[in-house]
Amino acid sequence: QVQLVESGGGLVQPGGSLRLSCAASGFTLDSYTIAWFRQAPGKAREGVSCISNSDGTTYYADSVKGRFAISTDNAKKTVYLQMNSLKPEDTAEYYCAAEIGAPYGGGWFRPSGYDYWGQGTQVTVSS
Repeated sequence: QVQLVESGGGLVQPGGSLRLSCAASGFTLDSYTIAWFRQAPGKAREGVSCISNSDGTTYYADSVKGRFAISTDNAKKTVYLQMNSLKPEDTAEYYCAAEIGAPYGGGWFRPSGYDYWGQGTQVTVSS
Protein backbone atom coordinates (compact mmCIF):
# COMPACT_ATOMS: atom_id res chain seq x y z
CA GLN A 1 0.00 0.00 0.00
CA VAL A 2 1.15 3.51 -0.80
CA GLN A 3 1.31 5.81 2.20
CA LEU A 4 2.58 9.35 2.72
CA VAL A 5 2.97 10.86 6.19
CA GLU A 6 3.86 14.51 6.72
CA SER A 7 5.57 15.94 9.77
CA GLY A 8 7.49 19.02 10.86
CA GLY A 9 4.77 21.63 10.95
CA GLY A 10 4.27 24.01 13.82
CA LEU A 11 4.13 27.61 14.93
CA VAL A 12 6.92 29.91 13.79
CA GLN A 13 7.48 33.66 13.79
CA PRO A 14 7.72 35.63 10.55
CA GLY A 15 11.20 35.29 9.10
CA GLY A 16 11.71 31.91 10.70
CA SER A 17 12.28 28.51 9.15
CA LEU A 18 10.75 25.06 9.20
CA ARG A 19 11.56 21.83 7.45
CA LEU A 20 8.68 19.59 6.52
CA SER A 21 9.14 15.88 5.93
CA CYS A 22 7.08 13.44 3.91
CA ALA A 23 7.82 9.80 4.66
CA ALA A 24 6.80 7.42 1.91
CA SER A 25 6.12 3.70 2.00
CA GLY A 26 4.82 1.13 -0.43
CA PHE A 27 6.74 2.42 -3.44
CA THR A 28 10.12 3.69 -4.54
CA LEU A 29 10.49 7.42 -4.94
CA ASP A 30 12.58 7.07 -8.08
CA SER A 31 9.56 6.45 -10.30
CA TYR A 32 7.36 9.24 -8.94
CA THR A 33 6.74 12.93 -9.05
CA ILE A 34 6.44 14.23 -5.49
CA ALA A 35 4.79 17.56 -4.73
CA TRP A 36 3.95 19.80 -1.82
CA PHE A 37 0.61 21.57 -1.74
CA ARG A 38 -0.93 23.87 0.82
CA GLN A 39 -4.44 24.96 1.67
CA ALA A 40 -5.50 27.83 3.89
CA PRO A 41 -9.02 28.03 5.35
CA GLY A 42 -11.50 29.16 2.73
CA LYS A 43 -8.97 28.96 -0.08
CA ALA A 44 -8.24 26.47 -2.83
CA ARG A 45 -5.43 24.01 -2.54
CA GLU A 46 -2.37 25.34 -4.32
CA GLY A 47 0.87 23.81 -5.46
CA VAL A 48 4.02 24.91 -3.65
CA SER A 49 6.83 22.80 -5.05
CA CYS A 50 7.45 19.49 -6.75
CA ILE A 51 10.30 17.29 -7.85
CA SER A 52 10.40 14.85 -10.73
CA ASN A 53 12.54 11.97 -9.58
CA SER A 54 13.04 10.72 -13.12
CA ASP A 55 15.47 13.56 -13.78
CA GLY A 56 15.59 15.59 -10.56
CA THR A 57 13.87 18.63 -12.04
CA THR A 58 12.25 20.88 -9.45
CA TYR A 59 9.45 23.43 -9.74
CA TYR A 60 8.32 26.19 -7.40
CA ALA A 61 5.36 28.48 -7.17
CA ASP A 62 6.31 32.11 -7.74
CA SER A 63 5.23 32.95 -4.21
CA VAL A 64 7.91 30.72 -2.66
CA LYS A 65 10.80 30.95 -5.12
CA GLY A 66 14.02 31.81 -3.37
CA ARG A 67 12.59 30.88 0.03
CA PHE A 68 11.61 27.20 -0.20
CA ALA A 69 13.61 24.21 -1.40
CA ILE A 70 12.46 20.67 -2.11
CA SER A 71 14.77 17.68 -1.82
CA THR A 72 14.63 13.91 -1.49
CA ASP A 73 16.49 11.22 0.37
CA ASN A 74 15.64 8.06 -1.51
CA ALA A 75 17.45 5.83 0.97
CA LYS A 76 15.16 7.13 3.72
CA LYS A 77 12.20 7.33 1.32
CA THR A 78 11.58 10.87 2.50
CA VAL A 79 10.86 14.15 0.72
CA TYR A 80 11.68 17.43 2.43
CA LEU A 81 10.48 20.97 2.06
CA GLN A 82 12.86 23.49 3.60
CA MET A 83 10.97 26.72 4.23
CA ASN A 84 12.93 29.87 5.00
CA SER A 85 11.94 33.51 5.46
CA LEU A 86 8.43 32.46 6.32
CA LYS A 87 5.61 34.96 5.98
CA PRO A 88 2.15 35.04 7.56
CA GLU A 89 0.66 34.28 4.14
CA ASP A 90 2.49 30.93 4.22
CA THR A 91 0.12 29.81 6.97
CA ALA A 92 -1.75 26.74 5.72
CA GLU A 93 -2.13 23.01 5.99
CA TYR A 94 0.69 21.49 3.97
CA TYR A 95 0.26 18.21 2.11
CA CYS A 96 2.61 15.99 0.19
CA ALA A 97 1.35 14.19 -2.88
CA ALA A 98 2.73 11.59 -5.26
CA GLU A 99 2.05 10.35 -8.74
CA ILE A 100 3.86 7.75 -10.79
CA GLY A 101 5.61 9.44 -13.65
CA ALA A 102 4.16 12.85 -14.43
CA PRO A 103 0.91 14.07 -12.85
CA TYR A 104 -2.26 13.62 -14.87
CA GLY A 105 -3.39 16.30 -17.27
CA GLY A 106 -0.05 17.99 -17.71
CA GLY A 107 1.44 20.68 -15.56
CA TRP A 108 2.75 20.16 -12.04
CA PHE A 109 0.42 21.92 -9.60
CA ARG A 110 -3.01 20.48 -10.32
CA PRO A 111 -4.25 18.57 -7.25
CA SER A 112 -6.28 16.31 -9.54
CA GLY A 113 -3.04 15.17 -11.16
CA TYR A 114 -1.92 13.30 -8.05
CA ASP A 115 -3.33 10.00 -6.81
CA TYR A 116 -1.63 9.69 -3.43
CA TRP A 117 -1.85 12.16 -0.56
CA GLY A 118 -0.70 12.51 3.00
CA GLN A 119 -2.92 13.75 5.81
CA GLY A 120 -1.27 17.14 6.12
CA THR A 121 0.71 19.10 8.68
CA GLN A 122 -0.20 22.55 9.91
CA VAL A 123 2.16 25.48 9.46
CA THR A 124 1.29 28.70 11.26
CA VAL A 125 3.41 31.82 10.79
CA SER A 126 2.51 34.43 13.36
CA SER A 127 4.07 36.80 15.86
